[in-house]
Amino acid sequence: MLKLNYSGFPLEAGTDEAGRGCLSGPVVAAAVILPENFSHPFLNDSKQLSEKKRDEIRIIIEESALAFAVSFVWQQEVDEINVLQASITGMHRSIEALKITPEFIIVDGNKFRNYKDIPHETIVKGDAKYLSIAAASVLAKTYRDEYMAKIHQEFPMYNWEKNKGYPTKEHRNAIREFGATDYHRKTFKLLPEQLKLKL
Repeated sequence: MLKLNYSGFPLEAGTDEAGRGCLSGPVVAAAVILPENFSHPFLNDSKQLSEKKRDEIRIIIEESALAFAVSFVWQQEVDEINVLQASITGMHRSIEALKITPEFIIVDGNKFRNYKDIPHETIVKGDAKYLSIAAASVLAKTYRDEYMAKIHQEFPMYNWEKNKGYPTKEHRNAIREFGATDYHRKTFKLLPEQLKLKL
């Protein structure tokens, strides 16, 4: 059973991101403040849920949350600042966009930079321990998946609708055959042999 609160502060924001390990597309981060009485039987780390369940729970999160926000860090910026900084930057932007200022921030993972003077705690596998981080993980994942399905229409040969930009064998074979697009992260090892790509 996931816990609702870590700090004891009622306005505690959970934050998480999706897309760090992808070869293409943005890193997407979300921040969520849940009400004190919130519970949901299925809410869990987004990776443990089916796509259908995530989409259903996203609606419930957006209707129930005291505040939520989602932010995109585009692939060009990921290349400029590196993927870890992109994840933290995305989380900061999501917290900034919340309509309520949190009193405490809980972060999935073990890396974070102070956000203003709000205390925070990093929690490894936090998306499987705390509801607000799980909620943020669901929002980040569903918004990112939706975007990858959209750009799939432009470049169907990479099958982003299915692989979401992760380094599957199929995705790498398409990069081998068609080269990289503007949606690909140029600082990532797009191919194991890293041939000179047609960029």
